[in-house]
Amino acid sequence: MGVTLRLDLNRWREHLRVVADATPGLVPVIKGNGYGYGDGRLARESQRLQTDTIAVGLPSEAALVRDDFTGSIVVLQAWRPGDPVADRLLDDERVITTVSRITDLQTLAARGKPSRVLVEVLTSMRRYGIPPKDLAAAAGELGALRCEGWTIHLPMGDESRYAEAVRLARSALDARAGTLWLSHLPTEDAIGLSRQLGGTDAPVPIRLRVGTRLWLGDEGSRKTVATVLDVHSVRRGERIGYRQRPAPIDGWVVVMSGGTSHGIGMEAPTAGTSFRQRAISMAAGSLEAAGLALSPYTIGGRKRWFCEPPHMQASMVFLPRSQRPPEVGEEMPVELRLTTALVDTVDEV
Repeated sequence: MGVTLRLDLNRWREHLRVVADATPGLVPVIKGNGYGYGDGRLARESQRLQTDTIAVGLPSEAALVRDDFTGSIVVLQAWRPGDPVADRLLDDERVITTVSRITDLQTLAARGKPSRVLVEVLTSMRRYGIPPKDLAAAAGELGALRCEGWTIHLPMGDESRYAEAVRLARSALDARAGTLWLSHLPTEDAIGLSRQLGGTDAPVPIRLRVGTRLWLGDEGSRKTVATVLDVHSVRRGERIGYRQRPAPIDGWVVVMSGGTSHGIGMEAPTAGTSFRQRAISMAAGSLEAAGLALSPYTIGGRKRWFCEPPHMQASMVFLPRSQRPPEVGEEMPVELRLTTALVDTVDEV
């Protein structure tokens, strides 16, 4: 009676295979909540795809996937001193550690052990990385470390990112030959980059990290549903909910499974860049400031308004009297942002 993710397994796996076949050097990214499916499931699917390497976000996430995947595991978060989990992984033959500062390279090289590392190049994202002018110095600090290549994490949707990829890759390869590990560069562009820098006969080896497009790229392969837990008739002005707000009109209070513990009512900051997108965000914010918020639950073919903010494991939704109320036990669609959601069950169909 919680929130269920219904997964058309055959269709989903066909999508995974299509993406994998079209992506040279695919490195599936498995991090956070496992894109709503769970880290272990994605690790097993990566094994089915016969990829030799996956990537996790944090050092602690390596433990969540290593029993379900037999290949190499890249830790995307750059190594920093003082993390005992990250330190232990340095001696793990299956783990590749990302390093984004020369001082950290020096520290790791001073151990005198052949830990596997990727060296991160600073991009216009300004997150982690060594500036291009310092890459030659970084290459000189590797010592006994086994450098697996250069990692370049580009911004999303930027028309200038190919030019940036070319510029940064050239700087890196001038400092030291190696594989380019790329994020957020379309496959065709990555192949073009590989050939542009290495020539058609000897293209530069590339690895492409893919997360959202791989796991969530086929929306039709899944749906999320919640269960009707209770239905109550109310008249206009009657008090309802924890906060005893008056019902706006005659209608129904529909109690649905799912709440904040499932990620319902939680939203990431808007990525809207256009005036229209910002106007929509402002309008939604004004409604929420007035105590009104549109819920992700669909009843009778429309999204319905929350009666009040969602509870931890249940939500109260208002339905006008003109609508037929659902029956207790019926399932209703609920729209979730799967990168922030926690479903109770993944039901393979």
